[in-house]
Amino acid sequence: MTNSIATVPLLDYSIYSGDLKECFRVGKTLINTINQYSFCIAEKDPAFKLALQQSDVLLPDGMAVVAAVQLLNGQKIKKIAGADIHQYLLDDLNKKAGSCFYLGSSESTLLKITTRLSNEFPNIKVGTFSPPYKSEFSASDNEQMLKVVNAYKPDVLFVGMTAPKQEKWSFAHKAQLDTTIICSIGAVFDFYAGTVERPSPFWIQLHLEWFIRLVKEPKRMWKRYLYYGPIFIQLIMREKFNRLTKS
Repeated sequence: MTNSIATVPLLDYSIYSGDLKECFRVGKTLINTINQYSFCIAEKDPAFKLALQQSDVLLPDGMAVVAAVQLLNGQKIKKIAGADIHQYLLDDLNKKAGSCFYLGSSESTLLKITTRLSNEFPNIKVGTFSPPYKSEFSASDNEQMLKVVNAYKPDVLFVGMTAPKQEKWSFAHKAQLDTTIICSIGAVFDFYAGTVERPSPFWIQLHLEWFIRLVKEPKRMWKRYLYYGPIFIQLIMREKFNRLTKS
């Protein structure tokens, strides 16, 4: 582990620019991801923006973010998806006979996760909790979630409540959580459970994962890519233009 990590600026954010194995600090580490959708949503949601900015590690989970960093700073970074950090941490925990906890999603999805995990990573101890499905948690909801997580004391806490709720919750309760790594990974719960199929490595390597997700789930994904995509491009191009005019 290291006390300092490699980052590059992207407007108001510090984006992680190193390899996965180098992104862990000594002590409690809050890991979030950012893509064009969350970037645009955060522009209208100050609490969400602050949660992303205060991440110990903010992973570039999208080719649009990777391209924006290169356009504005001339620096090449790698896309690191939530599924990538999830896989890396499970491999590491299995070697160390560590523990993890999945907070979020439904009981049925969590059961599928634990079933697959026990087969693929038999050395990992795993706990789960499905919080109530609501737009905003009550004080008693938060107290219950903290109680079950802290009773387990996992090495890694995976939070999957969809953005921006998961990032806000993780940031707000970071100090109260008895765990070393807090990782907000949303859709990865469904990917790993198999309730939503992630595009194959072929499409991922072609940087077309977004397109396949759009084709498979047009009703859920169209706004993320077809509406917020152009908004993100406009924001980045405006920044590029402003920099050119000032130079």
